[in-house]
Amino acid sequence: MREVAVRAPGRVNLIGDHTDYNDGFVLPMAIDLDCRVRGQATSGELRLRFAQGGDANSLRIAEAVRDGLGVRRGLDAEVSSTVPIGGGLSSSSALAVALATAFAEAAEMRVEPRELARVCQAAETAATGVPGGIMDQLTSAMGVRGHALLVDCRSLEVTPVALPDDLAVIVADSGIPRRLVDSAYAERRAACVAVAARLALPALRDATAEQVADDARARHVVSENARVLAAADALTRGDIDAMGRLMLESHASLRDDYEVSTPELDVLVDRFVAAGAAGARLTGAGFGGCVVAVARADAAAGVLERMERTPEPFLVHAMGGAGPIR
Repeated sequence: MREVAVRAPGRVNLIGDHTDYNDGFVLPMAIDLDCRVRGQATSGELRLRFAQGGDANSLRIAEAVRDGLGVRRGLDAEVSSTVPIGGGLSSSSALAVALATAFAEAAEMRVEPRELARVCQAAETAATGVPGGIMDQLTSAMGVRGHALLVDCRSLEVTPVALPDDLAVIVADSGIPRRLVDSAYAERRAACVAVAARLALPALRDATAEQVADDARARHVVSENARVLAAADALTRGDIDAMGRLMLESHASLRDDYEVSTPELDVLVDRFVAAGAAGARLTGAGFGGCVVAVARADAAAGVLERMERTPEPFLVHAMGGAGPIR
């Protein structure tokens, strides 16, 4: 039987949260933490062994991914991951994309990355009941080494944005596991859909700041889209200070308008700034998980040292997307 060995990275979102399911813009990057699937193709039976103890959702994702791809081949494989579960770094999407890549390898079929991301998004929604956007799966499938990705979540156009050589990206875990099933994530999404419908717009992507000035949830989405585009421009110009300011504005909006932060996340952001980072913000959907910060590369060691009381702050690097392990 055909040997299969693939990987799919997690992601950190530099800026642009709760914009993806509103047809907006996001600026994530694939990171050097990943999910790996190693084993053999089978004639149809699915036997997965999870090194970190996969749950029922993991198995449901696997079945939904295979059905979505229309693959008859199965897998006899071990699944391992270095992406922390519940940290807001897309552990479930890395799993889905790794499994999709493995099924495609087993069946010797080529799947266009955007289509693979769509299949994985649908599989995660079916398995968990959480109606997430496509940012996580798309980033895992299409990451570019040394680059963030400016993603238009309506057209799925992906524009690589080179990261400045003197930029360091640091992540710290708040210690509060993020569980979207138990959070108000679906409620936030429904509120956005309702505002767009009231304004007779396809999505909040199309709203102006004036139209949503009196609605905090929608105000976050519209202002966050503008910040994403400004952040991509700041990175292109190598303006790390501007990038940091935009991240702090993003966190304030997520905290005050969208109300998805927690006291632990807020404290981490403040500590990063006090330690010398140019800026920081919660990353992912919020309700717990991680904070991402940016700093000048020559200041990163000092920031990490001054953050030493935080559980394992660590540097992350922009990596390529899913594929075979060479």
